[in-house]
Amino acid sequence: MSHFLITPRMSEKGYAQSQKGTYVFVVPDTLNKQQIAQTVAEQYNVTVTTVNVVRQNGKALRTHRGRGKFVNARRSDMKKAYVRLKDGDSIKVFEEAA
Repeated sequence: MSHFLITPRMSEKGYAQSQKGTYVFVVPDTLNKQQIAQTVAEQYNVTVTTVNVVRQNGKALRTHRGRGKFVNARRSDMKKAYVRLKDGDSIKVFEEAA
């Protein structure tokens, strides 16, 4: 039994992928593909066929604070998992959010 919380990534690309049976999740950096598949299967009661993982670096930001003052920052890094389900299985994340 896994104790990790995996959250779906709500985006236009994620929605388009979900129509084809692939779902996008934001996962902790410490999880590997097998742990991700096990966690998704337990949380959503589905059968996972494949898992692809992407590490996305955070973007650099520059915010203007007025009078010539700028603040440089960075968004945090993110690890995303593209999870493909068995034909016939689905996760109702986008229908619940709408």
